[in-house]
Amino acid sequence: MSLFYIIIPILLVIFLMKFVHVLYEYQRAVIFTLGRFWKVKGPGLIIVVPFIQWMVRMDLRTVVLNIPPQDVISRDNVSVRVNAVVYFRVINPENAIIKVVNYYEAVSQLAQTTLRSVLGQHELDEMLAERNKLNAHIQQILDEQTEIWGIKVGMVEIKDIDLNETMVRAIAKQAEAERERRAKVIHADGEFQASQKLLEAAQVLSQQPQAIQLRYLQTLSNIAEEKNSTIVFPLPIDLLSSFIQKNSK
Repeated sequence: MSLFYIIIPILLVIFLMKFVHVLYEYQRAVIFTLGRFWKVKGPGLIIVVPFIQWMVRMDLRTVVLNIPPQDVISRDNVSVRVNAVVYFRVINPENAIIKVVNYYEAVSQLAQTTLRSVLGQHELDEMLAERNKLNAHIQQILDEQTEIWGIKVGMVEIKDIDLNETMVRAIAKQAEAERERRAKVIHADGEFQASQKLLEAAQVLSQQPQAIQLRYLQTLSNIAEEKNSTIVFPLPIDLLSSFIQKNSK
């Protein structure tokens, strides 16, 4: 008889544990009654009738999904390996349970195929230089496709774009050639600007013969300062023409 009084309380406790559940703030319970969807309950204390109702717990916190490295062929036929990370969360627990068997696996597979599809439409330079644009494009596609599952994709980030050694060397050569091209363009532009300035200076000097003479004397003075040895130089007749004209008068 004493054993009976011990077993009964234990069974009652087990029954109450099946009957009463406590959900955290970030959890929801999808309740089914005799196999049919009833409602979503939580958070806090909820009651589930054993053997009649079944409960599936859902976590509403953001899930971080790592996409494994994917082999991608870019539009310019360059083979790369790309991995990424996807941030998503459940916003409709009912659809996440009823519309898809395993929402986590479904999002993972969809993210992998979408990553390959989107990046395959772009050239390698775009992948390297426009990651933010590609991230936003992939996020938009995933968000639209997973909406029916009650999933909200908040962000997609491309982590690494790995190239083989041959491609790395080719990109390095291309970058070096681009730097040389820019240096030549800058040098040519400088020469062009300098020639324009020299042309303007020549036009000014041609209008004032005295300016040419002063420039000639200034050049001689600069040479005399730099060189201590004797310098023999021709004396232009134009330099003395003004003095000759004055003396003839």
